Amino acid sequence: MIRAHVPGSARTVLIFRLGSLGDTVVALPSFRLIARSFPAARRVVLTNVPRSAQETDLDAVLAGTGLVHGYMHYDPADRSASTAARVRREIRTLAPDALIYLVEHSSRLRMLRHLAFFVSCGVAAVLGMPEFGAEGVHGFDPATGLWESEAAFLLRRLRVLGPASVDDPALWDFAFADAERAAAATALEDFPGRGDFVAFAPGAKIDAKDWGEANWVALAAALSARHPALGLVTVGGPADRARAAALAAVWKGPVRDLCGRVAPRVSALAMGSARMLATHDSGPMHLAAAVGTPCMAVFSARAKPGIWFPRGAGNRVLHRDVSCAGCGLEICVAERKRCIAGIGVGEALTACEEILAARPPNGARA
Repeated sequence: MIRAHVPGSARTVLIFRLGSLGDTVVALPSFRLIARSFPAARRVVLTNVPRSAQETDLDAVLAGTGLVHGYMHYDPADRSASTAARVRREIRTLAPDALIYLVEHSSRLRMLRHLAFFVSCGVAAVLGMPEFGAEGVHGFDPATGLWESEAAFLLRRLRVLGPASVDDPALWDFAFADAERAAAATALEDFPGRGDFVAFAPGAKIDAKDWGEANWVALAAALSARHPALGLVTVGGPADRARAAALAAVWKGPVRDLCGRVAPRVSALAMGSARMLATHDSGPMHLAAAVGTPCMAVFSARAKPGIWFPRGAGNRVLHRDVSCAGCGLEICVAERKRCIAGIGVGEALTACEEILAARPPNGARA
């Protein structure tokens, strides 16, 4: 197996990235670096099918950017010989000059399994597959107590392609189309609060990440009581509409629900006009952070702190360090979600107020 730098003259590049909305947003700088390094190549993504109706695929983020030219989908949970044979045929037909390995931190066994499969597909070079030592894990900063972000981790693994930093705003460019900007303007054009509003994304696909509807309703009621003229825009998927309605019922100012009513990229544009986003660790959080909107984010301790925190300055992340941190569970029974359940509404309200104090309405910003 050859793991070598592939020249920019490569004709076809296969990019292996799994995940959903947030996973794609944090990989956006890596996709831009790959496109910059292989400008003339056909770039195709091998990715998973959405696991549920609540998930979105990579195209929801990458559509229209020109960063990739096509997709191959498969179900990672389907280990059947027929599925493996189908994907192998598709890769052999594509005949990529290189594979870009953008899978998040994996066990040694999983990486070896992936490597063996791609060798069987005739792939001649792999870029971005970490070594099995420190190269393959997120770095830790003892000064902050935070782990290296997923976006920085992926870029570090691609440093053979050239220097790149998560602090470079050009790498986070969504290349929004005029039609998307028009759709965002239409979504807010008759909204009385469009000049001064906050966004809430209270939904959660994973139960262990869910702060609970009662907490979100209490936070909305308390924040609106302090700012009765402030507008509220709720974002998320169709499954989040019931919770959005519960927030709207206690909000004193104008309300607009965009849950499942606009595409994710259009929701990012809408959130770009908000003073802040209140959210879980979620796809909308990463979209908002990518367009520069600060987030008040309530995190569970299922993942190491810092890896999935929102990018940028001005965010307020609420997180509890508990003895069972890093569990990776989707459903927490034994501990009853004591990490995220230990975060109080008052703490979240204070964090929201700090962001609002630092970020005035659109018309008052310098």
